[in-house]
Amino acid sequence: MRNRPVVPTGAPCWVDLWTSDVEGSRHFYSELFGWQAGEPSSDHGGYFMFTRAGHPVAGAMGGMGDAPADDIWKPFFASEDIERTLKLAAERGATVRQPAMAIDDLGHQAVIADPAGAITGIWQPGTFPGFTVIHEHATPSFIAIDVRDYHAEIAFYRQVFGWDPLEEEVDGHHYAGYMDPDSRRPIAGIGDEVESLAPGESPQWSVFWQSDDVDVSVAKLSAIGGTVIIEPADGGLGRVATVADPSGARFRIFQPKG
Repeated sequence: MRNRPVVPTGAPCWVDLWTSDVEGSRHFYSELFGWQAGEPSSDHGGYFMFTRAGHPVAGAMGGMGDAPADDIWKPFFASEDIERTLKLAAERGATVRQPAMAIDDLGHQAVIADPAGAITGIWQPGTFPGFTVIHEHATPSFIAIDVRDYHAEIAFYRQVFGWDPLEEEVDGHHYAGYMDPDSRRPIAGIGDEVESLAPGESPQWSVFWQSDDVDVSVAKLSAIGGTVIIEPADGGLGRVATVADPSGARFRIFQPKG
């Protein structure tokens, strides 16, 4: 387990799901991961949090008015100055989807589409830092994305979020890992394995939820209505499966080596 009461600037600090089936998602993820689904907030469009053992792990909400939910998990990166981060992002090719706004005393949030088109949140913490428990069962392990222009994407996250990733090239593919400053374990990654993207399809961040046993988790997911897109397989960092919830929101289930 890695408990981090303060999230490093530039690091993933939160994820949330914009779901077309709120009640279905509440039941599905609670059964899959043993999460508890909090009560929706009428002051914030029905937004609610999932917790595990009392610790917040993710947020979720449904569509709003004329804006239907897109069934995508979205990460947020920590910022000390959200207005400055938004300015840097816009200057370097991002599109601001939602300008900075205060969420009570919890913090300030904004949403951008990065230069690759991936929907990305920015969070300047107030009283709420985001998820503080990572790298254990049913909590975030890391997030990752594959893009067509790897070098441009890396430059963006270096310049906007201050990343200093560990880069490598294997079999003609590039990969950069943003490492946790304390544990030096990867908590975010960018690669260029885009063979699975359809022409014109925008890349999206993928959340890797850690599991003590990927195969058991995938079997449970299938039994409660989820879809297995890529069966569990061993890779460089561990065993991983690509899956989707009953509404089509994709994510990964991941079991690290060792």
